[in-house]
Amino acid sequence: MLDLPEPQAGPGEVRIRVHAAAVNPTDVLLRTGGHAFRMPDRQPPFVPGMDAAGVIEQLGPGTGDRLAVGQRVVAMVLFVGAHGGAYAEQIVVPADSVVPAPEGVDFPAASTLLMNALTARLALDAVAVPRGGTVAVTGAAGAVGGYAVELAKADGLTVIADAAAHDVDRVRGFGADHVVERGSEVAQRIRELAPDGVPGLVDGSMQTTEVLPAIADGGALAELRGWEGAAGRGIRVHPVMVTEGMTDTARLDALRRQAEDGTVTLHVADVLPADEAIRAHRLLEAGGVRGRLVLDFS
Repeated sequence: MLDLPEPQAGPGEVRIRVHAAAVNPTDVLLRTGGHAFRMPDRQPPFVPGMDAAGVIEQLGPGTGDRLAVGQRVVAMVLFVGAHGGAYAEQIVVPADSVVPAPEGVDFPAASTLLMNALTARLALDAVAVPRGGTVAVTGAAGAVGGYAVELAKADGLTVIADAAAHDVDRVRGFGADHVVERGSEVAQRIRELAPDGVPGLVDGSMQTTEVLPAIADGGALAELRGWEGAAGRGIRVHPVMVTEGMTDTARLDALRRQAEDGTVTLHVADVLPADEAIRAHRLLEAGGVRGRLVLDFS
């Protein structure tokens, strides 16, 4: 735990008093050096975290009248930026990355929404399966996968999702129409339900080449860790980078509304004091966490 200078909101920015910060796999990737190439000139300390919920403390010039001091909000935070990430009592972020917190939702749950739901939204938009079509989702029991299932159903799609035996009820609860056993043979199992292949697949389990046989000729694959290898058969591979949508206020606010109306459900695995971030990372790395771990900065 470090004491850093109080940040100040500049033009187009807001300062938020953080109450909760979600712990995501990309935070572990930052800690273990996986994002070093994105920040070659930065010096430590490096502050992780891309998801925050809290209260606006300060509005910088040029932020307009959409937001107000004292407002409960959620924000996406670019941890490779000059201000660092969400694991802090106070953060400064672009106003465009901030939307009202969902009504009736506490800070820990609210902090789990934006990054994972936006990733799922971008993935579904990338594969662009028309209403009435079928999309497959791997890693469907995870945070991004669960949102992908729920958002796909809201888009009017039929969803084939994977799950381990102990997660089948969870994935069905998200609304999946068909659930197949997860694992290296998931593509074959999807093909048994869709003999011609699915037109779009969101690869939440990062199986890359293993899932390609499930996709129809000319179909599309959304990859969440940047893989963009050759797929063949006219299949389009879309590496999904959540940073590309971080200032898309309209898209973020649409996800907030979907959390309010129950289209997407928020899942908190556990809430830990902020000074137990080390334990949170160890729990996440150990695997098997369902929902998101959250750090309490309140």
